[in-house]
Amino acid sequence: MLWKLALLSALAFGPDDGLPKGHLVIIGGGTTTEEMSQRALSLAGGPKAKIVVVPHASDDPEAGRKLVERWQESGAKDIVILDVNDTKAAVSAIEAADLIWMRGGSQVRLMKALESPEIIGAIRERYRRGATVGGTSAGAAVMSATMIAGYGPRGTPEANQPRLAPGLGLWPDVIVDQHFVQRKRIERLKKAVRAQPELVGVGIDESTAVIVSGRQFEVMGTSNVVVIDGRKASNGKPKEEPRSEKGPTAEAEPREVELATYELKAGMKFDLDKGIVAEPAQAAAVSTQ
Repeated sequence: MLWKLALLSALAFGPDDGLPKGHLVIIGGGTTTEEMSQRALSLAGGPKAKIVVVPHASDDPEAGRKLVERWQESGAKDIVILDVNDTKAAVSAIEAADLIWMRGGSQVRLMKALESPEIIGAIRERYRRGATVGGTSAGAAVMSATMIAGYGPRGTPEANQPRLAPGLGLWPDVIVDQHFVQRKRIERLKKAVRAQPELVGVGIDESTAVIVSGRQFEVMGTSNVVVIDGRKASNGKPKEEPRSEKGPTAEAEPREVELATYELKAGMKFDLDKGIVAEPAQAAAVSTQ
């Protein structure tokens, strides 16, 4: 698992690849509002956009059909369910897509379904060339190259530590956590960032989304987004991965890394290089610890 995490992270977008032309619509779970659906549809080209839905995070056999109906209710006309059992057909569908949408469930289940390098590569390339890629809950967690896949095994010292695993690598500079405020996951994300301080933690609450365009993202929805940044303290240098036979986890007693924590409300923007794009009166670092 450790080598696989390193390999997939290396395959994510690098500085020489240029900024992707597409957008990411990442929802922290809970209700996907019609406003969010319409924003994703608009970014993808409107009701005539070709949509590929990816229901595989769910164990509900009707998940695909329900996703199709949901997008039809939002006005979309051309929607197909990704067939991961036919790699050639899946790649062809992705290459034609304007919007690729992933539902919630288990991010581990989703990544297992999308384990074909051809399928993952096609999603990355289509995003690079201009498609919108979105998802909620588990579909949010897989956006980063290193994702939080739950906790370590029960009954071990890692039981309360976030377990790290390979994601899709569409947003490689961050670690996404979802259901953030509702499930009180700030300590989990801090531990993950301390384990990988070259990455920025982005915690997205339910019924809340970030719209990613290049190096910048905008917040929309009913709750807040928390950004946890330890890059200044780490000087951008990745920390050596803790080793475990069960796969990588944030270490049981992570070293102290100074973390700047920001809280963003709807309508605010954050730039991964510049920080908050807003007047100081509207937002500031809420804590440094």
